[in-house]
Amino acid sequence: METLLTKPTTNLDDLFRRQQRKAQQLKRSTAAERVVRLEKFKQVLIDYTDSILQALFEDFKKPKAEAELEISPIIDEIDFAIASLATWMESQLVPTPDVMGGSAATSKIVYEPKGVCLLITPWNYPVLLTFRPLVSCIAAGNTAIVKPSELTPHTSTVIRQVVEAAFEPNEVVVVEGGVEVASELLKLPVHHIFYTGGSRVGKIVMKAAANYLASVTLELGGKSPAILDDSANLADAAGKIAWGKYFNCGQTCIAPDYVFVSEARKDEFLATLKATIETMYGADGPGIASPAYARMVNDSHYRRVKNLLDDAVEKGANVIVGGKTDASENYISPTLLADVTADHAIMKEEIFGPVLPVLTYKSIDEAIDFVNQGERPLALYVFGQDKTATDHVISNTTAGGSVVNHVIMHYFSPFLPFGGVGNSGTGRGHGHFGFLDFSNQRPVFQL
Repeated sequence: METLLTKPTTNLDDLFRRQQRKAQQLKRSTAAERVVRLEKFKQVLIDYTDSILQALFEDFKKPKAEAELEISPIIDEIDFAIASLATWMESQLVPTPDVMGGSAATSKIVYEPKGVCLLITPWNYPVLLTFRPLVSCIAAGNTAIVKPSELTPHTSTVIRQVVEAAFEPNEVVVVEGGVEVASELLKLPVHHIFYTGGSRVGKIVMKAAANYLASVTLELGGKSPAILDDSANLADAAGKIAWGKYFNCGQTCIAPDYVFVSEARKDEFLATLKATIETMYGADGPGIASPAYARMVNDSHYRRVKNLLDDAVEKGANVIVGGKTDASENYISPTLLADVTADHAIMKEEIFGPVLPVLTYKSIDEAIDFVNQGERPLALYVFGQDKTATDHVISNTTAGGSVVNHVIMHYFSPFLPFGGVGNSGTGRGHGHFGFLDFSNQRPVFQL
């Protein structure tokens, strides 16, 4: 398999044509044949586990325990697809209206592959967010061109090695490179584009797809809030929010971006969360040398988050815990901020780092109004023992997904659709929803 590096080359058109020819063959593939491909993919992933863990550490010191969580959901996704694929691929018979022939006619939905799919994947979970959608793509019978992030070069190399070992080059091919390469790939007349990343680039991808009217799945981001009702168990909420926020150094698209708590319980919550962070990471974070805490992926992202932190402090926010930084390590300690207002820069963009602002409300409807005034988030979390209150928050907001009394967990279920809404994305992945996203649902009416 060829590897394309740094600059676009003239063989991209040839590559696409090879993929297109193979897609025509795979269109007729059976469930059993697709299962064989998925089983091989699974075994190669297992074989490359040590290489994946090492590459993730080299790229941004991702701890082993966190890096392993990039692999296990892919294995689970493969197993779920293998067990379900024959059922997913079955044509679905539907009723035929009497005026169209009634019992003399048949109506069915046939699930066919879309064809050649382009996957442009991110750096924050480079293995998981490349290979989990690839499972759905393969299960649906497509070919794929995969462009991993240039910001995690060690991991991108291993991604290429896994793909080379698991698939023929006309089935799945990895194209490495930066923005220039991505721009050239977006000129190809592919049939579906799956992009994970920021909203700004997501809009560029959608415009490019319009040139060929390719379908798109956009898994983007946004400011995902955690809202605490007064009935919330604060110790429980603090532990779960701290885990979800500081995992992967805050570089998670569905991490809690900020927290809303009532004025009456603000001090209690801050004290509880401070103690939780100190228990999990130490009073100053884990320290520069710790292997148990990831780093910001590069200097650019480090400086962006540090600038947001510095701006908030300069404008009156108080650091409750953390706030330590080291540019030589791209290190920002787990940080908790109080007295943050909507006017601070940190509340105007997705943080995507280990800094957690806490805001207060007098009435929970104030928090709901605040959320609804912004872009629709990829996730929204609500904590409370009063079901009426938590239902009130869910029913009066819109988000890509929500979790009550936890964070992030919806991502791991193959039975739930995952994706955004509005500025946080479009389309749905995982399990059967991912299979459908990579399939053309073709109606067939026959007399």
